[in-house]
Amino acid sequence: MLGQIELGKSVPTITVLARIADAFSLPVTAFIGRQKEPPRVTLLPANEGMHLRSPDDKFVSRALFPFNGSRKVEFYELRLEIGCDHGSAAHSTATTENLVVTQGELELQVGETAHRLGTGDAIFFAAEVDHSYRNVGTGPAVAYLVMSYPENISY
Repeated sequence: MLGQIELGKSVPTITVLARIADAFSLPVTAFIGRQKEPPRVTLLPANEGMHLRSPDDKFVSRALFPFNGSRKVEFYELRLEIGCDHGSAAHSTATTENLVVTQGELELQVGETAHRLGTGDAIFFAAEVDHSYRNVGTGPAVAYLVMSYPENISY
């Protein structure tokens, strides 16, 4: 029967379709409804994205990915005003961060060690320890951060 359906020689009844669906542990609607595919392109306008702000507005993190589905990687833009010191608690085991500074100067504290980064500098680190980002420059600092998780995160 499946061969005949595949070749277009037969149209299954709802009963046959239900048996096929059952065999594949799928609902019948998987065969008759159009599955909604995730969009191939998602525009994220700067003024409409998800912005997370510190209480004093000196630290702003903007998500550069859509909050739908699941993923192992997240991409953020970080903006730190002069004097900003933003701490981050340790993330789950095997979570990593990759940061590149595109404007200004930052000091990244990872555990007990401080790393000074200027415009164009990048750093990769295991984020399973407390860490913080501090603007040590004379103007605003901007950095881009890629977080990678060992397991998919669902939204």
